[in-house]
Order: sequence, then structure tokens, then C-alpha cells
Amino acid sequence: MAQSTPFLQKIKPRISKKCLLFVAAIMWTFAGGMLMFRGVHYLIQQHENFRIQLIVSLFAGLIFYLIVFSKVSLKHSLRIIHLPIERPCFFSFFSWSSYALMFIMIGSGIAIRLSGIVPVNYLSEFYITMGLPLFLSAIRFYYFGFNYQSNR
Repeated sequence: MAQSTPFLQKIKPRISKKCLLFVAAIMWTFAGGMLMFRGVHYLIQQHENFRIQLIVSLFAGLIFYLIVFSKVSLKHSLRIIHLPIERPCFFSFFSWSSYALMFIMIGSGIAIRLSGIVPVNYLSEFYITMGLPLFLSAIRFYYFGFNYQSNR
């Protein structure tokens, strides 16, 4: 008697690893772009001379990318490439722990912004500082996606 595949396995949305790298790239592009857009928007509204804060925020974001996010994006890219199956689940561009961290970060960001604890002018700089590394990390996912070669 052949064992049937569980229902959830049958309906799980599966895509190639190459597509999964592009899904990750699009998600990181969206997150980074949204933060940078919001940060620049707030920065322009709050400061007469916003250029210095923008330059400082972009520089801080670049440093943060080099120190932290370059390693994180490389780890996630390699994790996707080395997944044991060729067509993983659409949602496996993050590990479970990364999803938990993402929800905590998004929830904290929304709570801080809505609470007014931190003034918008500081939030704007923080958004840009966090958005740039996310956006630069997305470029790494695009790179791996365009250069991915299946083992088949």
C-alpha cells in the first residue's frame, strides 16, 4: 500500500531556488526602499538643512551593511542555494528564526513610531540607516539569483 502525501505537502507553494533568490531580493528591495523613502520623506519635512543628516545616515547605513548585513545576506543566500530540495517552499527565503526577528523588528518600529517616544527627525535618520543595508542586501540576492546554476 503506497503512502499518500499529506495534504499540506500537496498544496505547499514550491518554486525553484533561483526564483526563491529573486523573491528574497524583491522582499528586501521593498523593505529597504520603503524605509529609505519614509526616512527621506520625514527628513525633508523636519529639517531645513537635511543634506547633512542624509549623508550621515547613508554613511551609517553603508557601515552597518559592511559590518552586519553583508554577512546576513550572504548567509541567507547560501542557505537558499544549499537547501536540500530543488523546489523549496515559496516562504523559505527566511528561516523560522529570521521570520520571528523580522516580526519583532517591524512591530517594534511601528510601536515606537506610533508612541511618539522617539522624535520623527531621529526616526527618519534611523529609517535611512536601516533601509540602505536592506537595499544593498537585496542587490546580493539579485546577484546570486542571476548567477544561480541548478545542479540538475
